[in-house]
Amino acid sequence: MAPTSPRLSAPEKSTPTFSPDKTSVIYVLGGPGAGKGTQCTNLVRDYGFTHLSAGDLLRAEQDRAGSEFGSMIKDYIAEGKIVPMEVTVQLLENAMMDQEKGRGRFLIDGFPRKMDQAIRFEEAVCPSKVILFFDCPEDVMTERLINRGKTSGRADDNAESIKKRFKTFVETSMPVVDYFEKEDKVVKIKAVKSPGEIYEEVKKRMGERGFEMAKK
Repeated sequence: MAPTSPRLSAPEKSTPTFSPDKTSVIYVLGGPGAGKGTQCTNLVRDYGFTHLSAGDLLRAEQDRAGSEFGSMIKDYIAEGKIVPMEVTVQLLENAMMDQEKGRGRFLIDGFPRKMDQAIRFEEAVCPSKVILFFDCPEDVMTERLINRGKTSGRADDNAESIKKRFKTFVETSMPVVDYFEKEDKVVKIKAVKSPGEIYEEVKKRMGERGFEMAKK
């Protein structure tokens, strides 16, 4: 278990921090390179979501001056492993709390990646409404990530880390998708077409789940 600090450890709670009656949480899952970030940008623009990337929060924490978790997070990410649940869930809750009045719609990108994360978040922070799962073949994702690595500067956009990340996703994240599918929460999107074509499918499926586009 990871060490804790006052900022990254919360007391046990009998009810979630956020009520699902007032706060809508959508998890966005898919293998590395499935295009989650691109589609989240579209959803933020058109639906008024606040976008939280678990990976971005972890990378920011690893680079934050004085962070006692920075070195540990860096090692986990480089090895393609999943950072301990307590750290990731608390970083997400902190980010949601930082939004003015806990704005009502949150897209949580790249989370939950393990069942313990899912259970902890649902019980302590907020039950989810929908899981958007971008289903993409490994060879397509590999090509996308290798190309992204030429300009992204991300330490994990290299062939060795990519292979480890795929293995981790299949072994630990797919059971999360399967679990929520049994609860009829999963919206599965084939993510092999162009970003525009994929987004048209996303909008259609979001409408079926009762999400309306924000008025401009």
